[in-house]
This record gives sequence, C-alpha cells and structure tokens, in this order.
Amino acid sequence: MHRKSPLVVVGDALLDRDLTGTAERLAPDAPVPVVADCAQRVRPGGAALAACLAARDGREVTLITGLGDDPASEELRRLLSRELKLIELPLTGALPEKTRVLAQGSPVVRLDRGTGRVREATDEARAALRSAPAVLVSDYGRGAADSLRDVLAERPPLVWDPHPRGGLPVPGTRLVSPSEREAYALSGERGATDGDLRGAARGAAALVRHWRVAAVTVTLGARGALLSYGEHPLLVPVPTVHRGDPCGAGDRFAAPSAGLLADGALVAVEGAVAAATEFVGAGGAGAVTYADDAGPAVVTDAADARDPVARVRATGGTVVAAGGCFDLLHAGHVGLLQAARRLGDCLVVCVNSDASVRRRKGAERPVNPLADRVRVLSALACVDAVAVFDEDTPERLLADLRPHIWVKGGDYSGADLPEAALLEEWGGQAVLLPYLVGRSSTALVARVREGAR
Repeated sequence: MHRKSPLVVVGDALLDRDLTGTAERLAPDAPVPVVADCAQRVRPGGAALAACLAARDGREVTLITGLGDDPASEELRRLLSRELKLIELPLTGALPEKTRVLAQGSPVVRLDRGTGRVREATDEARAALRSAPAVLVSDYGRGAADSLRDVLAERPPLVWDPHPRGGLPVPGTRLVSPSEREAYALSGERGATDGDLRGAARGAAALVRHWRVAAVTVTLGARGALLSYGEHPLLVPVPTVHRGDPCGAGDRFAAPSAGLLADGALVAVEGAVAAATEFVGAGGAGAVTYADDAGPAVVTDAADARDPVARVRATGGTVVAAGGCFDLLHAGHVGLLQAARRLGDCLVVCVNSDASVRRRKGAERPVNPLADRVRVLSALACVDAVAVFDEDTPERLLADLRPHIWVKGGDYSGADLPEAALLEEWGGQAVLLPYLVGRSSTALVARVREGAR
C-alpha cells in the first residue's frame, strides 16, 4: 500500500468549547432563552483541528503553533498529546478560546476570550519547515504564519487556508482555500453577495493574480467548491447535501487538500469536497472525539433531526425514532424503518457512530463508515432525519429528541429495552417490531467471507 506523505501544519491553534443543552423557556429578566442541563465538550480548534483531522487520515503530522502556560494551552496540549507531534512557538497572552452555547443542537451565542499571539519563531520550527515534504498553513490571524514567513517563502506550502486578519499567502503557494465570504473580503470584489457564483469566480481569479499563487479554491458550502487558475473556473459539486453542523468544515477541506497534493494528486479539490461533505454529515467538529474526552458522548446531526421534529410537534403530530448500527443496509432494515414510519408523522433514525459499532460488534466492524451509513439511510423515502450517537445506547440523544415512539427490531424480543424507562419520563412508548427472518448484517458478512474462501 502506498505510504501517505507526512505533513507539517503551521498555524494558529484555538481551544474550542461546546456547551450543549435544551431551551424551552425565556429568562424572566430578559427576552433570551434559558439553556438548561448543559453538557460541555472541549476540543482542538483552528490549526489544531486541521492537524488532528490530517492525522486521522493516516498521516504523520507535525503541528507548529503558539502555546503558552495558561490553562487553555495546557488543556490543548492534553488533547493533542496522542494525536501528533507538537512544536511550540512562544505565545504572548492566553491561548484564544471560542465557546459555543447550543440549544437543541443550534448555536445560540458564541463567547470568545484570549488574545494570545505568536511572539517569534524558533530554530526548531524553522528546521522542521525546511525539512518538511509537505506544508499546510492554517492561518487564523494570530501570528504563527507571519513569524515563519521567510522560511515559507523559501519553500512555498502546498495549501494556505487564509484569514482576513492574517497575512497574505506567500507567492508560489500551490492552492489557497478561502471561504466564499473570505474571498470577497480579501479580493475587494464590489457588489458580490453570498450565492453569487460569478462574483466568487471573479474574486478567485483576482486573488490568483494578486497573490501570485498557482490556484485558488473558494469553498461554497452546500454548493461545493470553485477552483480557479485565473480563468475558466471548475465547479466541484458536493456528492450529497447535509444540513449538519458546518463548524470545522473549512479545516476538513484544507487537510485532505494538502494531503492529496502531497501524495501526488494533480487536483485535490474533488477529494477535499467529499471529505468536507462527509464531515458535516457526520456532525462537524462537534462529532470528533479525542483521547480522555470528558465531554458528552452524544453526537447528533442536530439540524437534520431538529427541523422535522419541530414541524411535527407544532402540528400535534407523532415523532417516531428508531435505532441501530445499520452497517449493511438490507431488506430487514428497510422493512423495519418503513413500518416505523407508518406509526407516526416523521421518523428519526438514531445510528451508532463507528466507535460505538466497534465496541458492540468488534474491531472489524463497521464494514461501512459512518458517513456512508448516514448517506444511505438519508436516501430512504421513509426516513425524515438521521442522528448519530457515540454511546452504546442512545439515551442521551433520545432525551434531546423526546420522541413519542421508540422502535427497535424484533431480535430484541425477550430482553429489556434499556430505553423503555426513559421514554416513560415524557409519556413516550418503546415498542418492538419484527425483522424479516434471516436478514442481518452479521449474516451478510459471514456469507461474503464464506464466498471469498
């Protein structure tokens, strides 16, 4: 198997925090929602997220970033300790932190603190850059890239993910990947608005010339990405549209862009668009778990689930939820989900994450990764939304969705449903529905292995 090229990521790390709860009333002293029962998850952000994602693609990754002696820096060191090699740049001030408060999976407010900036480069960082086979710059405007600009100019990076408050990409960079709004801000395009494809193309072409780089890719969210070498842009559409949490999607685009180019790909945009799309569909940055993660174990594609549930509740309808691994979707699964949908007015499928499947089924499962399982389930006409959970059982997710009916397959017959008591708390009902006889993912895997022998 071809060995993936190592990658050095240079940029500004952040510490991201999500406080996730439910909001069912307004505060008595102000017209603002009261977000109750908040669970906290802390995770790497900024360049640290891009580096972690590249490492999880199977690469040897070195992250060059600013860290100090403040609590946020110490927490980030802990999260990164098992992910990659870390080369620290001295930081003035505290590491920037970004805290999102979410209610039913939707952001309510973001709180920022920490004004730390990289003070200077180090000899270790310069040496690592000069010997790096491939470099990704993840610039969040906090000085890391600027401190090493002279070395980056000597050997231009493969990919530069820019920020309006950061410095310009060095000439000769192979690919620069601004978002649509960043492209407008950086190019000075007049009259351009979100959704204006012509404006995005003109902005990208202008940036190619102004920055003297090989290419610019403008990421367009659900519309994909626009690749420009200066004229006649290439539009790469997303393989499927997800309404999940887009937080971190730019980092998920940049990491495989650099990795694929490092591995010798001539054009990396299509693979990067696919990776970012899967990332959003699986829950975005909030779905990525880390060693010793003390945050909540539930990961949901909250936007996908929340909208149909809210619409059905508003009209007094019945919300149905069904759960399982759905590793190899077969006729038994489809029959179960069709029957479940007939019990109410919308069906939310709660699916185990890859880690949850491995704990339940063994190291060789799942056969299909989470993004593929979510995509197949979402394509079924009987499924209104898909939500993902990382626990062995989905109690935490169900407490958020609060369905009227919870459905499990009939192979649970004779055993207690662990979610039944939880459903009773809000007047819901857990039920069993029969599977088609002889259909199971485990049996399919066994038959494939027998045929291979």
